[in-house]
Amino acid sequence: MSKKVRIGIDVGGTFTDAVVIDANTYEVIAKRKIPTTHKEGVAHGVVKIISALMEENHISPEDVVFIAHGTTQATNALLEGDVASVGIVGMATGIDARGARGETNVGDIELAPHKYLKSYHTFLDSKELSDESIRAAIKTLKDQGAQVIVASEAFSVDDPANEQRVIRTAEEMGLYCTGGHEISQLYGLKMRTRTAVVNASLIPKMMETANMTEQAVRDTKIKSDLMIMRCDGGVMSIDEVRKRPILTMLSGLAAGVAGALMYEKVSDGIFFEAGGTSVDISVIKNGKVMIKYAQVGGHKTYLQSLDVRTLGVAGGSMIRVRDGRIADVGPRSAHIAGKEYECFAPAGAITSAKVQLVSPRSDDPCEYVTVLAQDGREYSLTLAGAANLLGYVPDQDYARGVDASNAPAWEALGQYLGTTGREAARQVMDLAMEKLSAVVEDLIAEYDLDRSFISLVGGGGSGAVIVNALAEKMKVKCQMAKNAPYISTIGVALAMVREQLERTIANPTDEDIKRIRADVIEKIVRSGAKEDTVDVSIEIDAQKNILRAIATGATELRQKSLGAAELSREEMGKIAADSLGARAEQTRYVCGTGRWNLFEGQLNKRMLGGLIKLKRRGVAVVDREGVVRLRKEQASYVAFPKGRRREIFNHFLDDNTTYSDANATIPKVFVFYKEKMLDLTGMQTAEQLYSILDVETEMMEDSEEILAVAYK
Repeated sequence: MSKKVRIGIDVGGTFTDAVVIDANTYEVIAKRKIPTTHKEGVAHGVVKIISALMEENHISPEDVVFIAHGTTQATNALLEGDVASVGIVGMATGIDARGARGETNVGDIELAPHKYLKSYHTFLDSKELSDESIRAAIKTLKDQGAQVIVASEAFSVDDPANEQRVIRTAEEMGLYCTGGHEISQLYGLKMRTRTAVVNASLIPKMMETANMTEQAVRDTKIKSDLMIMRCDGGVMSIDEVRKRPILTMLSGLAAGVAGALMYEKVSDGIFFEAGGTSVDISVIKNGKVMIKYAQVGGHKTYLQSLDVRTLGVAGGSMIRVRDGRIADVGPRSAHIAGKEYECFAPAGAITSAKVQLVSPRSDDPCEYVTVLAQDGREYSLTLAGAANLLGYVPDQDYARGVDASNAPAWEALGQYLGTTGREAARQVMDLAMEKLSAVVEDLIAEYDLDRSFISLVGGGGSGAVIVNALAEKMKVKCQMAKNAPYISTIGVALAMVREQLERTIANPTDEDIKRIRADVIEKIVRSGAKEDTVDVSIEIDAQKNILRAIATGATELRQKSLGAAELSREEMGKIAADSLGARAEQTRYVCGTGRWNLFEGQLNKRMLGGLIKLKRRGVAVVDREGVVRLRKEQASYVAFPKGRRREIFNHFLDDNTTYSDANATIPKVFVFYKEKMLDLTGMQTAEQLYSILDVETEMMEDSEEILAVAYK
């Protein structure tokens, strides 16, 4: 096989999935599932699945230009309490020492009920550090039971020399060690220490897994470096995993939305990755995933991960009956209960059935519904069965069941409740959709999404069970991701390298911004990105005094749109009109540059029951593949050559700035040029905005066009 390919591997608790994707067209060439090889070790399954796919599709090791691995190892280790105990060497001097002694002593962290991350603590005066005192402190912690060391000093983000000294000594003594400054460059000693402790507790386990997996890939003779999925939807090199395994925590949740974002070209939407037991819900806005600080055991950390809401409502969720009425759906699933789904039973398996109520686990109430078929075999009634009965699961879908078996099972429940099978299924769906819609409405409000534009996107094996009925209830659009059951694995295969730096800086200067930009580029290149492909986004959080730099980049020398064909201006205009809720004939093309096209449309809105008719303008920026990357009402725009930034853009920004006695409030600004969409909405002053714009566009010719959109 001469074509170049990308391989994605996703190791879950039940199955290991792999996909092969054409590196040029991004079409899925092959996909496969095998049971996860727990006994022989997951690395054995990785070799087995890669080797089979390469052999079947005549792929040589040289054809593989990218290989990435998504793993639940870190998440599972935390959930199961399978972590190393950590010794903390706290440090400070003078007036800071008193507070730092308490802030670096984080105690035992509860990871799950009755499961703790054990930590031990000692404290040293930074001014009196010596090789002997450091060695003695580490020995004390080791004797107490510490397996990994964390060095955490007040203000180490400004000068990490003492933390680095402790790290070197610990490594000389044969112990893994990490420093607070390696995990985060934010002030906040307690949270920085806690995040470093969680990271350190994972290092021994992840080192073992990383080494085994890396060897497994080498055994296939693939030369491309193995990349690992991060919790924010990017990937990093396996060497970085050895230092910062915490970044792989929750990466299983990130992979699915990364696949939807890149493979499905979603602009604004809610993504559902639905399995048998639970559904993970996340937000995409302006073509980007929404990210928050993660919590471990109820404690905040400096780990930035996808904002994912998880609910125990999915395809295998069992039905609960209490006092002769349907009481609930889930949280137990047929999978957890060890029961077969009624809707997947072969034709003839259920011709008549008898309802019984069971306890899936010994401490569960006896109210979960199963049916006994005519031959005595037991099947669970599930949400997937209800969705199939009501016609929400289309033919050929992964979750499509067998009507001949499903209908008699639900008729039995209907008779038991004194109603019909369809009415029972409707009550079940209504209950499930009520739970899901409450979460989705919260997300729409929190992220200020326009419900007339968003789409619910279904992924995972049970996506169709949920999104079609939910879209109907909420009166919004929906779509199923292509190759939905493999969307996480596709997300792994298509992921970009991602890195982030945060620093505590009040009123950052131009020099601060340039320095953090240079540092994050250096960091992402170390993580495996090619420098030519790196994009950097700068955010300033004035309330928390945080300066943040986010870098994304590709592992090859070029980035490519994922196999999408370019659209005509007329086709893009229709997409823009739909996104704005305007008529096509009232939407016009205004200007464009690079991959970007700006359209303006007239929106006719009615208020007070239609008594008042409002005419408003809206703008939409559509990329060449037809993805709406920005849409705003009452926004202003300007196009200008780079060389005339000062006279045209500065005037434009000033016109859209609100002046008051207290201060000047600049508008929210997005800038588009070449292949780049630059989000400047976090800037607080015109000077900050000009500085970043100049840094980002310094390699452009003066004659090249830039497009800016501003709104208040």
